[in-house]
Amino acid sequence: MVKAKLFAERKQRSKDIAIERIAKLFDEASLAFKQNPELSSRYVELARKISSKYKVRMPSELKRRFCRHCGAYFVPSKTLKVRLKGQKVIYTCLVCGKFARLPNVREKKAMKREKAIKQKATAASGSKKA
Repeated sequence: MVKAKLFAERKQRSKDIAIERIAKLFDEASLAFKQNPELSSRYVELARKISSKYKVRMPSELKRRFCRHCGAYFVPSKTLKVRLKGQKVIYTCLVCGKFARLPNVREKKAMKREKAIKQKATAASGSKKA
């Protein structure tokens, strides 16, 4: 029983270290992009390998900072084109040409708020008439 607990603690510690290393690699990628864009892509590749080796989910804010297809580090207007179309944000990689459609969360929240306000207004006006 004690060995199992020690093993679980060691495994959790290695996962925590892996997450720290992934964050550090993305920081280094952002700093290295100006001098050497290939090096920043290499840092992203290493972060992805660490994520898969230790079975750690990459944080969502870091997932959107690289191309899933070619592994290029995203810098707006240099390796990334961002467009809004309806309720979606479209990321287009300028290295490989692939794109990702992501939901625009702010727009969705605003629409839900407007819908709730309209429902309250119709319910209030309906109760006054009765």
